[in-house]
Amino acid sequence: MIPPTEAVNPGTRGLDMLDTHGIVEMLAREQGNAAQAVAAASSALGAVVDAIVVRLRSGGTLHYVGAGTSGRLGMLDAAECPPTFGTPPSLVVAHIAGGERALVRAIEGAEDDAAAGAAALHGRVGPCDAVVGISASGGAPYVVAAIETARVAGALTIALSGNADSPLGRAAEMAVTIDAGPEPIAGSTRLKAGTVAKLALNAISTATMIRLGKVYDNLMVDVVATNVKLHERAMRLVRDVGGVNAGTARELLAAADGSVKVAIVMARRNVDSATARRALAEHDGFLRPLLDGVR
Repeated sequence: MIPPTEAVNPGTRGLDMLDTHGIVEMLAREQGNAAQAVAAASSALGAVVDAIVVRLRSGGTLHYVGAGTSGRLGMLDAAECPPTFGTPPSLVVAHIAGGERALVRAIEGAEDDAAAGAAALHGRVGPCDAVVGISASGGAPYVVAAIETARVAGALTIALSGNADSPLGRAAEMAVTIDAGPEPIAGSTRLKAGTVAKLALNAISTATMIRLGKVYDNLMVDVVATNVKLHERAMRLVRDVGGVNAGTARELLAAADGSVKVAIVMARRNVDSATARRALAEHDGFLRPLLDGVR
């Protein structure tokens, strides 16, 4: 039996006969189905997040493992965590079949290299870590071997695929199956399966960071101001959440060595930076308990 990712979509037959507007409209409609499939898996994704948070609070690392499109999306999600949430690059790490070259060029046969998948995780993970294996079909040997290796090492292992009965799902401790149906172009998993992986990984990493105190309300309060745009965002956060004017926000941010959360606590509680840092440390970096009830 062929995997679901190879099935032909009856709803997109005649795709090549449509005008350009019709092609784009049909592709967009199919991508909407992918988003709905991710939303339907919210309970399973939430359980995964809760399990990952336990590991990271113990000092662990979140690893993504994938091949091809899945691997590239894992690399993308990992790369965006430090600037978005102020995390060290070692907190979320991604591994792709074929190595970094595979980010810009398809490395044929890399996903079939089980030995390389095992080597990617061997000696690098332990009981405090969480590993998410990403494979649309759930059959990529590189990913399956990596998950098997991680599970033997005691890491939390999670399968993210579109196939309910797959080697990856059987290898992992937890499995999230998100089946958005056949691709608009049969077998082209860079389409709906890619969208599913992108949305699911965004949900996993973002919800994890929220549970780790990296977000206040719906604001990016652990942002690292590495460019002009992000510096302006940091200034606005201190001004708006701290309840101060722009000039004071700038002074507080400088005194806080660029930490938005420290500057906000300084503003709202009228304390110096050292006191603000201690208060945040006592609350595991969560801003809300320090601000609720403080005008």
